[in-house]
Amino acid sequence: MPDRSDFDETYHPDHLCKTLTMAMSTTAIESIDINAINGTLESKTAFDILTWCYQTFEKDDVKLSTSFGAEGMVLVHILSSMIEQPRIFTIDTGRNFQETYEVWEEANEKYGIDIECYYPDPQDVHKLIKGKGPNLFYRSVENRKACCHVRKVRPLRFALADAGVWISGLRREQGALRRDMPVLSYIEEHDVYKICPLANWTEQNVWEFIRNNAVPYNKLHDKGFPTIGCEPCTRPIRPAEDIRAGRWWWEKEADKECGIHLENGKVVRKKQVVNYTI
Repeated sequence: MPDRSDFDETYHPDHLCKTLTMAMSTTAIESIDINAINGTLESKTAFDILTWCYQTFEKDDVKLSTSFGAEGMVLVHILSSMIEQPRIFTIDTGRNFQETYEVWEEANEKYGIDIECYYPDPQDVHKLIKGKGPNLFYRSVENRKACCHVRKVRPLRFALADAGVWISGLRREQGALRRDMPVLSYIEEHDVYKICPLANWTEQNVWEFIRNNAVPYNKLHDKGFPTIGCEPCTRPIRPAEDIRAGRWWWEKEADKECGIHLENGKVVRKKQVVNYTI
């Protein structure tokens, strides 16, 4: 479990070592023993994990992805306090909530950062909806996955093309498919190491940190949205529903993912070629 100090204490710039901007790796990245490092990182705090990351890898090779959910904003706050101008990116699918754009702007202003943005290819979107319409995802799981592939998975390839490390806000508590994910993994498809500093955090931990550190957050969370994706594919959840029940709620499968974090039915994935005809 994460150390209480991760979410009980307020993080201040001098508490968080801006000197990490100078920490560069002298170790051959190929020599990293993932299993051994996971054994060490499993009991560490999110700050310890991120400190290890920036002391091991070149700062400009490390990129945080965020869709501006609660977990992503926690990591935006921590990274912006740890180092100068961390590399942070988002994928604008073209179907986001207005509230998502509002917290994006708030983050840029509060932390003095410029979040990189990647978009789906217009030609891919044109082919996707031609003959099927803009709301094709409601008609079949295959259509929905094809839409996620065009609007999320393909842009992610460009976002990670110049990265060696991908930081993600995934938590094990978020669903069965994420329950066994490691803190550190290697994603062959993108040729990057993936680090999940909040893997062991609970939802309560996340919101304690947000409240204690005045972290900006998407106001849809106040309206019953525990997770937030595209506007047509996300709804508030009902009492006692699973945390991800509001995502693609019309589908019958219990375990649903967009494809960014999933391969071979697992969040930790091996190389796989996915071909959607659009």
